[in-house]
Amino acid sequence: MAKDPVCGMFVEETEDALKATVRGRTYYFCSETCLKTFLMPEIEVRKLKMMTIFSFALGISIFILTWFSTPSLPVNNSLLLFFMATSVQFIAGWSFYKGMWHAIRAKSANMDTLIAIGTSAAWFYSTLATFLPSVFSGELYYEVSALIIAFVLLGRLLEHSVRRRASDVVRKLMELQPTTARVIWDNVETVVPVEKVRVGDLLLVKPGEKIPVDGIVIDGHSAVDEKIVTGESIPVEKEVGDKVIGGTINRSGLLLIRATKVGADTTLSQIVRLVEEAQTAQAPIERLVDRVASYFVPAVVSISIIAFLTWYLLFGNPLLGLKSFIAVLIVACPCALGLATPAAVVVGVGKGAENGILIKGGENLERAYNITSVVFDKTGTLTKGEPTVTSITLLDDMNEEEVILLAASAEFGSEHPLGEAIIKKAKELGIELIKPEKFEAVPGKGVIATVNGKHVVIGNRKLLISMNLRLFEFEETLRKLEQEGKTVLIISVDERPVALIGLEDILKEHAAETVKQLKSMGLEVIMLTGDNERTAKVIAKKLDIEHVIAEVLPSEKLNVIKKLQLEGRRVAMVGDGVNDAPALAQADVGIAISSGTDVAIETSGIVLIKDDLRNVVAAIKLSKNIMRKIKQNLFWAFAYNASLIPIAAMGYLNPILAGIAMALSSVSVVTNSLTLKRLKLR
Repeated sequence: MAKDPVCGMFVEETEDALKATVRGRTYYFCSETCLKTFLMPEIEVRKLKMMTIFSFALGISIFILTWFSTPSLPVNNSLLLFFMATSVQFIAGWSFYKGMWHAIRAKSANMDTLIAIGTSAAWFYSTLATFLPSVFSGELYYEVSALIIAFVLLGRLLEHSVRRRASDVVRKLMELQPTTARVIWDNVETVVPVEKVRVGDLLLVKPGEKIPVDGIVIDGHSAVDEKIVTGESIPVEKEVGDKVIGGTINRSGLLLIRATKVGADTTLSQIVRLVEEAQTAQAPIERLVDRVASYFVPAVVSISIIAFLTWYLLFGNPLLGLKSFIAVLIVACPCALGLATPAAVVVGVGKGAENGILIKGGENLERAYNITSVVFDKTGTLTKGEPTVTSITLLDDMNEEEVILLAASAEFGSEHPLGEAIIKKAKELGIELIKPEKFEAVPGKGVIATVNGKHVVIGNRKLLISMNLRLFEFEETLRKLEQEGKTVLIISVDERPVALIGLEDILKEHAAETVKQLKSMGLEVIMLTGDNERTAKVIAKKLDIEHVIAEVLPSEKLNVIKKLQLEGRRVAMVGDGVNDAPALAQADVGIAISSGTDVAIETSGIVLIKDDLRNVVAAIKLSKNIMRKIKQNLFWAFAYNASLIPIAAMGYLNPILAGIAMALSSVSVVTNSLTLKRLKLR
């Protein structure tokens, strides 16, 4: 079975099936409509390539016959040139007339207007000189119209090449989507099309197979290759409770997973959709270019008419006037202007997708380029979001293992994050827990339990004081740990304090490195948290963050972002939780880490597929490089051509050279955009 790349339906791979081979890969289709839809871009590119070759073949032939024959051409040669040039003008160049007509109907002017008018003027004058030589004597300009059309088509072919290279990223992602899944139904393993998998189904994934859908590992252990989604080359170890992504490859062990997202909701499907949307969306700077072009085209037409009338009426030289008229129209035509922004965007967005950075459209690119401040949520973003035992201070003769055994056993079955952290520490030390005989949770204070006949109390000051236990002997040690930003649990065994366990939400790997790099880029880094100010400042000091906004309720985060914006800052907000969603939406650019919640991802402008803070730097770096390329492209596309207008108007620029100059600006734009593929984001 093969999946139809257009509608997603499954098709049997038989001899009679509808299929097409594109760039060495065979695709199967369920209907003629899907086949035609899929092949349309390929057909368009093939047609454009044929028209480019056709126009160059005839254009160069016309050029040779015009410039390397006798100065006074025989009538039959003139007719031959006419038929050849007319073929180019109205077959290869027909798309320009269609574009001009659509612009006229929309009461505007576009690039096609300049091409159509300029080449038509050269062709029309040459036609009159061919059939009415007694009235219109002089040189023929058939080669001008033919070669200009050839060069413009070459520029468009290069544009399609750039877009196709960028869309290859999407196609590769689509090809990664598995077609079948091993589902456990009624304790029987069944291979079914992936479309039949439902949320909650149990799936078996063998070594070497692709994981069919997003899910959670409920049994087994393996290394999973997530490179295509996260950009991470090293396989990621997966065990019970870990999330897995559909389309990634199970490298070693056998995994049993429960499906959590299927169909269009899977991570891979969402990536494909976001990349496609980003590559087709217009950036604000592109809309500005369109407005400039709508004024620029009429201005150029006016200049070309004035140049013709000046040479004809003032200097009595209509031939030079015609040359100037055509040259101005052609050299001023900023065909590359329409390519400047999309070329950089499609290449840059594709580069980001390859590295696990999804940018939702050109608008977010432009905003990320202009940011001045980066605001980080603390818990789950800068830190791991889960307490970890970082210190054990002994107060008695009892050793560390005994303390952890009693404390973890007392917390056996506890769902409190602090209790889970102690149990996790016991597992790391290989300590086998004892089920408590009695267990009582004291909300907001701790737990009281009986373990192996011993009375164990774990909690904060309030719990121990309420039980009349003395704390003054180790108060100084307790306060010192708290000043380090730790949450301290006091462990008492048989009414005797035996240890202080310090827990803290430890920093994520690369957090300090990320902050340092952002600051080196001249950006202000701010930490936003609901934690108490003392703990927040301890974390901020470790990260070298000067600006801390602490004790902020989830509902107040949005107002903090608004306040920063009112102060003149352009803010990027980095977060991962539900409570971050309003702030992510309010920020100039929301950057969501995909290990977070769906609502945070939905409200952000940039999504980081991999939970690696260095990708925050990479995303901003990518946006700045893309915007830099866009501006460079606009210079080459606009200033380069516009600067030649006076030379063309004065009659010093041959129309053919004008066409070559115009085509070169398109080539420079494409080449400049493709350099983004070599950009190192780390």
